[in-house]
Order: sequence, then C-alpha cells, then structure tokens
Amino acid sequence: MTSSIFGSVVRRVEDPRFLAGRGRFTDIAAPPDALRAVFVRSIIGHGRLSGIDTSEARSSPGVVQVFTAEDLGLDDRPPAGNVAESFARPVPARGVVRYAGEPVALVLAETLAQAEDAAELVVVDADAMDPVVGPGSALDPSAPLLFPQAGTNLAHEFAEGWDEDVLAGSDVIVRARVVHQRLAPVPMETNAVVVRPTGDDGLEIWASTQVPFDVRADVAEWLGLDRSAVRVVAPDVGGGFGAKLHVYPEYLICAAAALQLGRAVAWQEGRSESMLGLNHGRAQIHEVELGATTEGKLVGLRVDILADMGAYPIGAYLPVTTKTMVSGAYVVPRAAVRGRAVVTNTVPVGEYRGAGRPEAAGSIERAMDLLAGDLGIDPVELRRRNLVPADAFPYTNAAGSIYDSGDYAAALDLATGLAGYEGLRAEQSERRRRRDPRQLGIGLSLYVESTGFGRKEYASVSLGPDGTAVVRVGTTATGQGHETAFAQRVGSMLGIEVECVEVRHSDTADVPRGEGTYGSRSLQIAGTAVHHAAEQVLERARETAGSLLEVAAADVVVTSEGRFGVAGSPDTSVSWAEVVAAAPDGALKAEARPFVRELTYPFGAHVAVVEVDVQTGEVRLLRHVAVDDCGRILNPQLVEGQVHGGLGQGIAQALFEEVRYDDTGTPLTSNLTTYVMPAASELPSFERGVLETPTPVNPLGAKGIGESATVGSTPAVVNAAVDALSPLGVRHLDPPLTPERVWRAIRAARRS
Repeated sequence: MTSSIFGSVVRRVEDPRFLAGRGRFTDIAAPPDALRAVFVRSIIGHGRLSGIDTSEARSSPGVVQVFTAEDLGLDDRPPAGNVAESFARPVPARGVVRYAGEPVALVLAETLAQAEDAAELVVVDADAMDPVVGPGSALDPSAPLLFPQAGTNLAHEFAEGWDEDVLAGSDVIVRARVVHQRLAPVPMETNAVVVRPTGDDGLEIWASTQVPFDVRADVAEWLGLDRSAVRVVAPDVGGGFGAKLHVYPEYLICAAAALQLGRAVAWQEGRSESMLGLNHGRAQIHEVELGATTEGKLVGLRVDILADMGAYPIGAYLPVTTKTMVSGAYVVPRAAVRGRAVVTNTVPVGEYRGAGRPEAAGSIERAMDLLAGDLGIDPVELRRRNLVPADAFPYTNAAGSIYDSGDYAAALDLATGLAGYEGLRAEQSERRRRRDPRQLGIGLSLYVESTGFGRKEYASVSLGPDGTAVVRVGTTATGQGHETAFAQRVGSMLGIEVECVEVRHSDTADVPRGEGTYGSRSLQIAGTAVHHAAEQVLERARETAGSLLEVAAADVVVTSEGRFGVAGSPDTSVSWAEVVAAAPDGALKAEARPFVRELTYPFGAHVAVVEVDVQTGEVRLLRHVAVDDCGRILNPQLVEGQVHGGLGQGIAQALFEEVRYDDTGTPLTSNLTTYVMPAASELPSFERGVLETPTPVNPLGAKGIGESATVGSTPAVVNAAVDALSPLGVRHLDPPLTPERVWRAIRAARRS
C-alpha cells in the first residue's frame, strides 16, 4: 500500500517483463507469412530521377512485388504547419531525390534475405545535381534550389525586435558563434512497422511510435479509409527521444502495399539504415550578442538562429521554440531574435530530446561565461547577479514566455555546494601554478525549459467487482515508466495496491483517443487527466458507500486497508467489491480530458568538472553534479531514471556525437563505428541534488523531467572544457569536444 501519492519509491511494474524477456516489440507482431520489406534508398544527396528499373528485382527468387511512387499513387506529405505547401514531400521520392537515404522503392519478398538481395538489383537512374550542404550554403544566392517551385531554400523565418538596438547602454558586449551540431537519435529499437490487412478492408498496424493515434489518422487519410477501419498498436517502444514522433513515409508505403496485396508486411530498420532514415536533431547555428554593464548587470541579448531542416522542413517550428527560451534563467531587459529555417540535402531534422530548448540554453550559457571572463567576475557570481528572483513568479521573460514557478538561486547554491565549488577553484589554481599538463575545468549551466505541450489528454478509470482498477490513457510509453506512475497515482487515490491497477495505453482499439508522448508532457498532462478521472470514481464510490453505510458521502473515508469507512467510526466499513456491486450498472467508471492551459517551466543548475590534457586535447569528465527541479515528484526512482538518461545524452552531445556530411551530401557517420557514442565506462557516477518547486498550473504541481538533464548538461561540460583552457587563450569551443578539435584550438591559441 502506498501511504502517500507523492515522493514514494514504487518499483517499476514494467521491469519484470523486460528482465524476463517478455517485452513486446513491433517486429514480434509480424505473422510467420508476413512479407519482409526492404527499401531502396538514394545513394546520392541530390539528383533528378530519370528512371527506376525494377524488372530484374521483380523476377528475383521470393519477390512478390516492387513498388515505386507511380505504383502507389500516394499524395505528398505536408511540411510543418508554418511552411508553404511548395515544400511538400513525395512518398516515396518522385522526380527528384533530396538526400542520401531517401526511399525511392520498396521490395517485398517472402524472406528478409530475399528482399535484401532483390533490392540490390533495382537500378535507379539519377542524374546528380549540385547539393546544398550546411545551412549557410542554403542562403547563398547561387545555391541550387531543392524546391524550385518554392523559389527559395528558406522554409520559414521570423524576426522579433530585430530592428531595435537592444544592446544600447551596454558597457561590454560579448559575441559568439555557437554551433549546436546535428545529432542522430540512435534508439535501441530502430524504426519498425508491421501492417496486417483485416477481413473488412481495414488494417491492423503495429508501429514503434510515440503517437499511435497520429499514425491511425494519417494512414486512414492517405489510403482513403475510415479511421474506424485502422487499428494502431504501439507496443513496448525501445526508445523514441522525439524521433518517433512523426508518421514516417515508410509507414504509409508499407500500409499501402499491404492493402494492395492483401498480405501482412513487416519492416524493421537496420542500424545503418536508421542513421540515414530516422529524423536527426539539433542542427542550429546561433550568432549571439550579449550586453551588460561593468557591474555585470545584463542589458540586452541578440540571437540570430539559422536552423538546418534537412531536405524536408517538418520541424521548421523548432527555431520558434528556441526563441521562447533564449534568455534562460536570467533577467534580460531586452531581447531581439531572428530565426531562419532552411532546407539542405541531408536527412530531415525533427524533434530530439529537448527539441529547441537545449539550443537556447547552450547559447545563453556560453555567452554568460564569455561575459564573466571579459568582466573578470566569477561565473557563479555573474549568474547570481542576474537570476530571476524567487519572488518574481509568475515571470514573463524577454521573449514573452511566462515562467510558472522557480527558485533559480537555490538551484545554483545547491549545485555549487554539492560540487564543492571553492575547493575546485583552489585545486584549479594549484594545477595552473605548476603548469600541470592535465588542466582542471569547472563548468556551470543554469537552465529553464518549457514542458507540457499538447495540453489535453484522455484518461479513464474503471473499477471492477473484484476491486481492481483499469486505467486507460492516451499517452504512449517509450521506457519512462508510465505504467508505474499512473498505477501509483490511482492506487494511492483509491486506496488500493499498485499491483491491483492495470494501465492500458497505445492501442487505438482499446483507448478511444490520445495525443501521444512528447515534450515531457505525460505526467503533468495525462497525469492530470488520470487524476480527474480517479477523483470522479472516488466521488461516485463515496456516494454509493454512503448509501450502504447510511451516512452522507462527505462522512465517508478511504481507510488504510483500502475499504470505505465512516469518519470517527473505524469499526464500520465496506469493501470496494461491495461498493462496485451496489453502484449503478454494477460498475464505477469515469472519463476525463481536461485542458491544461499553461506550459510549465522546469529548471536546474549543473556543474561539470573536466580534466583536459593540453598535449593531446583529450577531455575527460571527472564529475557531473545535476540539480533538476521538476515540481512535485511522484516517484523519485522514475525521476532518477529520466535524469540519468538525459545526462547521458547531453554529455554525449558535448563530448562525442555529431552527424557529418561531405561536400557532396554523402553521410560520413552512417554507422556506430563512425558515429561515436559513449559507453557507461566513459561517464562518471552522477551526483544529484533535488529541489521541488510545485507549479500552480496543474493539480499535481508537477512539471516535466524527461528532457531537463539533457538541456542542462551539454553547456556545463562545454563551459568546463573552455574554462580549463582559458589561460592558454582558448575562448570558445563547439561540441563535440573531440581530442582533435580541442588540440587544434590549443594550437591556434598558442600561435596567436
């Protein structure tokens, strides 16, 4: 029994099935006779299709069919909502290929090996065209146009306060070009879909997705089916990180093929294929200017955002999200922001853990360290002088975002206290004095991020005659522990064991509607819906129990034994089973879909301690202290899991990961031998501090936590490396901090 809903560690109810190998992943759903799908993909970055010869592949052993765009006749996929339709995407490629890895044909065979062999026999005639690689190249007046009908490679732009002199009155202005490199999500489970035709001209689809209801809607629309004829199941999803938020063209192509052939179709990406097919993240370049007085008080901020959207601008709203968070945790009196989203001949860029907010935090935190250096003020002290005060909430930042609650100074004090900041500075001074070849660096990062997008969600709670509860919810779990969190919440509210609560989700035939999982929304949005549904069930149960006990509903309480009793009369009670049996229709059920009107703004402070070998450029992370405030905490164990995962990804961005292309648009990081990721042995044991600043925005007081540690960790590590090398004249480094990159920066600083 859980005595309190908040702050109780309840072991994840999901874990036993995973540890026992009973997890249900998409490919398991493929029936034995399913056709195996292999996509033929472009090997060039930009080219005009003059023909696709499938004849030899069609006659290959085991091949049932080969589909091209002409065979399928699917409508184009739209870009992001803020982009003109002239940037729409043909499915599959038709007329032009726009990135290496873009699907141009689908081969279906009885076995995967047969499909792979036949795919090698498809001859794609494509006349190479000049590619556009890098966002700066896209805006060159002489650059090739990816979409000639659009007349530009600029998919979307905005400017707020751009014509104002927001830096006027500054005594000191620092400037930096901050690169937020392109990243690949690399989930453990690659993208996958299994499509099975049903007897009524419908489809059953299993997909490794964060948004099964979106998959249902899009498949129905693109194939001309009624939504009721399409069932979508997202089983156990082996990692999403935002990359599985989109309805991929491959889903639609496999669904269309299954419908035409009347046979099940199964597709699972290979790892290298995933590096070329799953949407990438980040890929923004910021030109940052930050002005302040000689006393270190901020005056104004100017940020120019140039975002690489890849070949199809499905994420063109990401620079807008970045804009909302550019001032971070600081009082910035004036800010000017310009954003431009451009298309290039590379993999499309979409959401990736943090989705626009890590970019904002990375830029303001680099600028704050540069400003501290120029003013000769300790980085902690400079930040403390400019933090939004705890009594200022709700606080409207320079971009118009309304921060709900916070205590940023408390986070900074806790993080630096846990790190032993003064002692670290003393050790650093000693190493510098003796010219140690391994210099110590201390990096700080304060962050605020926005969470709780998609502000409505479905939930229902029902009680059966045996006293067990069934919760249905419209979000989709991708490893976060949803089943534990929702079971814990309902169990505590209704006074029943967590083991007696079944949480059902991610099946459009079982749950009537849902928004999915993204933007750290699940507990605060879906949890609010579950809260309201459970409240209604409890209210109805108390009314029924009151009738049985012959007292007013207001006098009925839930006892510690999970029964209904009368306040002040401990010997009189009835069980859930008795209450359910006496309820109208012999059941207790309630649905809820509340609308949470405002976003929440988690925050935190990180301290990274690194050691940099000035002879080789190697950066080694010695310690990482993370203080992350996500409002009221339901289950500390789930929070720790999210923070540890977020730290791993944020630190990996700082030190290891980067998607790279050559000048022809050929990917240079198409597998895990060239795209470097850390092992657990390359990360330290994380040190954690916890604050709880409840939000008034939802009844739980909860904010998001899924992305917070990623937002805060990257700039702390980068700042630490620059701090270690600052006596040598190194002023700025862009991630990833590879030994070669750092070594070259040291050499350049010494030469100057």
